[in-house]
Amino acid sequence: MTRPAGPRGADAARELGRTGVRVPPLGLGCAPIGNFRRPVGEEEARAVVEAALEEGWSYLDTAPHYGVGLSEERLGRALAGRDRASYVISTKAGRRLRPLGGDETPPDGEGFVDTPPRVREWDLSRDGIRATVEASLERLGTDRVEIVLLHDVENHVREVYETGFPALAELRREGLVRAIGFGMNHSDHLARFVADLDVDVVLCAGRWTLLDHRAASDLLPVCARRGTSVVVGGVYNSGLLADPRPGAHFDYRQAPPPLVERARRIQEVCGEFGVPLRAAALRFPFGHPAVASVVVGCSTEEEVRDNARMFARPVPGEMWRALVERGLLGEDLPLPQG
Repeated sequence: MTRPAGPRGADAARELGRTGVRVPPLGLGCAPIGNFRRPVGEEEARAVVEAALEEGWSYLDTAPHYGVGLSEERLGRALAGRDRASYVISTKAGRRLRPLGGDETPPDGEGFVDTPPRVREWDLSRDGIRATVEASLERLGTDRVEIVLLHDVENHVREVYETGFPALAELRREGLVRAIGFGMNHSDHLARFVADLDVDVVLCAGRWTLLDHRAASDLLPVCARRGTSVVVGGVYNSGLLADPRPGAHFDYRQAPPPLVERARRIQEVCGEFGVPLRAAALRFPFGHPAVASVVVGCSTEEEVRDNARMFARPVPGEMWRALVERGLLGEDLPLPQG
C-alpha cells in the first residue's frame, strides 16, 4: 500500500528541526549565479535573486565552492539594503578560499567558469571552519547566516567527527548560527551523520527524486526518527527530469538510454493527468514529512518564474497512484497527497 503524506501542506513554511528557522517550500539554489557551467552576468544574477524573492522564495542557499566565492558575493550585492529578517541564508563550510598566487596555475573550476582568481582548500579544523564562515559573512555583506552546512565531506569523515562538526556545534551554542548540518549527494553518508550527531538539517541533492529514491531507504527514516529536517536539491537530476530526451544529463553526465526511457514513461503518465513533468518533479519530495523545502538552481529570471508556475500546478493524487500501478514508483514510497 502507498503510504500517505503527513498532515502538513507542501505550500506551508516549515521549521528546520527545532531551531525556529522557518523556510518556504521552494528556495533558490545559488550555484548558477556563481557561473555553474555557463557565465551569468551581474545584472542577470541580480534579476534571479529579485525574482526569487518576489515569488516568495525567501530561502537562499549558497556556498564558497560555488564560483569560488562568486555566488556569495553576487547574492550579497543583490540582497544589500533589504530587511535582513525577510530572508534566510544557508552557506557551507569545509573548503577555505585563498587568493591564487601569481605563479600558480588556475585550478580546475569543478564545473564553474569565469571565476575569481582563488583556490579552494579543504580545511575542517576548528579555526578553519570559523575562518570560512567569517569569510562567507564578508562576501555576503551580512553579520549572520541562519544555516551552515558541511559541504561534500564524504571523503573527510574522520575530520568531520573530530573537528568539523564540533566547530559548527560551537558556533550554534554561541548563537552565531541557528541551524547546522550537512549538504551532499550521498544519502548514505548523510544518514550516518544524522544518526550519530545532533544535526538540525541536511541538504540532500539528487537522491529523493522521481527517478532516484535512495534516500527513502537510508536517510529519510533516520531523519524522521531524529527530528532532522531535509532540504532536497537536484530534483531534476541534472536535467533529465526537466527534459527527458536522448543526450540529457543525469547526475552531471549523459543519462543511459534505459533511464531516459523511464523518465519518458513517467512524463507520459503525468501528461495523461495534464501535469507537466517538472511540476511532478517539484512536488514529489514533499510526500515525506521530513522534507521541509526544495531548492532549485536558476540562472535566469524566467527559470525562476517557470519553476514557480510549475510548483503552483495542481497534481492529483490519482497521478501518483497511476505511477505506482505502472511500476514507475515503488508501492512503499511516501507520496504527496492530491
